[in-house]
Amino acid sequence: MDMWMMPPLLLLLLFPLLMWTSSTFVFYFKNFFYVAWMMFLALLGIPICLLKSGGRDVENMRVIRAMVRHVKYLLGLRIEVSGWEHLQTEGPYVIISNHQSSLDVLGMMEILPDRCTTIAKKELVYAGTVGLICWLSGIVFINRKKTSDAKSVMADAAKTMLDEQLILWVFPEGTRNQNGDLLPFKKGAFHLAVQAQVPIVPVVFSSYSSFYLRKEKQFKSGTIRLKILPKIETKGMTSEDVSSLSDQSHNLMRTAFLEISGSITQSNGPLKH
Repeated sequence: MDMWMMPPLLLLLLFPLLMWTSSTFVFYFKNFFYVAWMMFLALLGIPICLLKSGGRDVENMRVIRAMVRHVKYLLGLRIEVSGWEHLQTEGPYVIISNHQSSLDVLGMMEILPDRCTTIAKKELVYAGTVGLICWLSGIVFINRKKTSDAKSVMADAAKTMLDEQLILWVFPEGTRNQNGDLLPFKKGAFHLAVQAQVPIVPVVFSSYSSFYLRKEKQFKSGTIRLKILPKIETKGMTSEDVSSLSDQSHNLMRTAFLEISGSITQSNGPLKH
């Protein structure tokens, strides 16, 4: 046997052993596979989006939704959804949800309504094929470091949402969070909803701590539970109501988060509050 064939063969033999015995290896492999597979799917989806819509169009989110839904099975994840009836709200509205990791994309694509796009950090547009397909799908990019730019983008987003009858998905925590609770909400999503006078539909992801722990380098099989809460009306509200609207949404979502997370994580110990 040629010497150059030995390292690949050895790696091939070691792979199942490492997958069986090393949780750290599984963590890094699953994360690498997830990123690589999503970039590959984006590479396949880009020409489909261009042929389907001719360029940047929210309708291209249908392509992403169709291509991504199988990925949960490859990672050993199941997604359970309750409250489907609350997504049947007609007309434009704002969806808000908690944000834990890039795995949120899987739950998002599981329930994504038609003509729905999201607001994301500007850095995502530079993420290779994933960034390009996100741009083609009408994702609204904001510069979180410049408050004036973010407010301007939100104002434009409110107008676009009404003009094109869009649904906008926003993560009001503003950053990924795996501390076992919800972070305080930033006000942008609520200014957006009040300015456009459209309802807010809260969507809650259960804690990933029963299967995904970044610090401990664990990525096991598990279940993600999504709970879609009843819409919160904003008609008649003004900018003075934004803080109370944010607090109301946070309280409702936190209660739901602890409820659906506790049923999953109780066998692994209590959540950190």
